[in-house]
Amino acid sequence: MSVIATLAPLPGARDARDPQRAIKRGPSRVPREEVAATQRDRLYDGLVRTVAEHGYANASVSDICRASGVTRPAFYEHFESKQGAFLAAYRHGTEVLFAMLRSAFEEAQAEIEAEAEAGAEAEAEPVSADRDGPRCLAAWARTTTRVLAVLLDVLSSVPAFATAAIVEIDAVGPAGRRARNELLRDFEAFFAPAPATPPEADRPELIGCVVAGAYGTLYRYIAEGRVAELPDLLPTLVYFVVAPFAGPQTAARAASEAAGFLMVGTDHQRSVAPCVPAQAETGAAGRPAAGESGA
Repeated sequence: MSVIATLAPLPGARDARDPQRAIKRGPSRVPREEVAATQRDRLYDGLVRTVAEHGYANASVSDICRASGVTRPAFYEHFESKQGAFLAAYRHGTEVLFAMLRSAFEEAQAEIEAEAEAGAEAEAEPVSADRDGPRCLAAWARTTTRVLAVLLDVLSSVPAFATAAIVEIDAVGPAGRRARNELLRDFEAFFAPAPATPPEADRPELIGCVVAGAYGTLYRYIAEGRVAELPDLLPTLVYFVVAPFAGPQTAARAASEAAGFLMVGTDHQRSVAPCVPAQAETGAAGRPAAGESGA
């Protein structure tokens, strides 16, 4: 599962004060729009890292500017308040994250459709459209595994963003909770091809329960400082998400396959957030090679 090269960097993935990102002083031919974009991106990185380290409530605008290498006047040219800056960074980061999740979802769906068509041609039989059939159940479980793997790998690759986006968003107040709820609703799209649910169970509510439960587990791990362990949750979350829709047997098989992804020596390639090259080289999100910072 590879990173989309054209994606913007995830906030917190880079050091805002990296000399290579500095805006040269004095007369410059750099367009003002480019200068503003550079300042905004550095503020995103500085804000996310500052909030992750000190907490939203304890992170001041001065702290954020210092971490970003940007002046207070420049900060207020971009944002009207700390809350506005945090929500902008949150929405930008979650858009990048969801672009990666949708890509994983679409790639998995395309692979499954191609395999189904190839199998149908070999067997001279039409492809079954029954989404409750064994083949479709396994296919949805496989797609779910791919999406969850990317989610866990990317969050673990940028601990500062994971902390700010999953834990500290609650400290922002009502506006933060609204943004978080919007994010959780976005996950519902991945359940569109899920098998049918019993008539006794309200499908939208069931999906909401599953999403909330998985999110709560992420919150607990991140709040406890266990961000690097997130990829290890893959088999458990796969079983938890798949079982209510595809049944315990399909979920157990999917969880077993997911566990195989985590074994050393498998072909599973960890996905990492854009601009985290050291982790991409090691193939282990959240675990850079010795001597590499991953910034």
